[in-house]
Amino acid sequence: MLSLGKLLELTLAGREPADKTQVTVEGVRLRWLGEGALEVRPPEALDNGLDLLLSAGIHGNETAPIELLDALIADIAGGTLRPRARVLFLFGNPPAIRRGERYLEQDINRLFNGRHAAASGAEALRAAELEQFARVFFSLPGRTRLHYDLHTAIRGSKIEQFALYPFKAGRRHSRRELARLEAAGVEAVLLQRKPSTTFSAFTYEQLEAEAFTLELGKARPFGHNGQVSLDRLRQRLWQLIEGCEPPLDAELQSLQLFGVAREIIKHSEHFRLHLPDDIENFAELAHGYLLAEDLAQTRWVVEEQDARIIFPNPHVKNGLRAGLLIVPEAGEGLE
Repeated sequence: MLSLGKLLELTLAGREPADKTQVTVEGVRLRWLGEGALEVRPPEALDNGLDLLLSAGIHGNETAPIELLDALIADIAGGTLRPRARVLFLFGNPPAIRRGERYLEQDINRLFNGRHAAASGAEALRAAELEQFARVFFSLPGRTRLHYDLHTAIRGSKIEQFALYPFKAGRRHSRRELARLEAAGVEAVLLQRKPSTTFSAFTYEQLEAEAFTLELGKARPFGHNGQVSLDRLRQRLWQLIEGCEPPLDAELQSLQLFGVAREIIKHSEHFRLHLPDDIENFAELAHGYLLAEDLAQTRWVVEEQDARIIFPNPHVKNGLRAGLLIVPEAGEGLE
């Protein structure tokens, strides 16, 4: 296997490879672009026109997707996976990955779409660098652009594998892309209705890629992800990379769709989220339930039918989202 197939090993050690470019026997070119960044190019005659960005480790303790990308890179470097697509692999926050922590100073996934310019520190610089890696990778005209940003959640979830589909005014969500997620084992998709500061939102809004944040189970340390089954996702990524994806069923028979009803914003240190510490994502909330309180008699009461909560976190910084109140959607606006 080519040494660039050990991108994770290099990243964990904080080392640069001796050879920045290597070529497999089949003519696939691997190029190290910087820490945690590897570009893969198929032979020109076999290139099918897909540019696929796969990122993981934006939060350093979310190891299952990091291990998944590591396995795909090793398969490419070993010659068993033969790309027909261009692929960019990114490990998002190497210092946090090395320490097994979500982040060191600030959440990188709140720093995209220009938010890093108003921040400081190493993680703001890394967000800018990740944007530049993506911008250059998606700069070739006339190609299909797809980005999966792979995560695991802080807490358990009643729906284990789900995705967030970013929003851009005037652009409709794609039924075909939802069918691809369904085939990859994703059980639910949250269709967002306002701009965001996540990595997938940046590539979707600014670079015209189809882009998703994928939540793939609960965050665990390296080597402890046996309970997270990513077989269907791995198979679909393999097919995308090799250019052998089977036809998609656009009926979306088993995929659940949700929309954001309201964001719960923490305004002060007086904020109180009235939920158990161990509540799971997609937990149902009763109509009339007092969900949260803050200063100036600010109250969030559940008014929506069939409401659920995802990403509840009362410990975020003031001004940030402490949870999302979501409701089922019919998907009437899909393209």
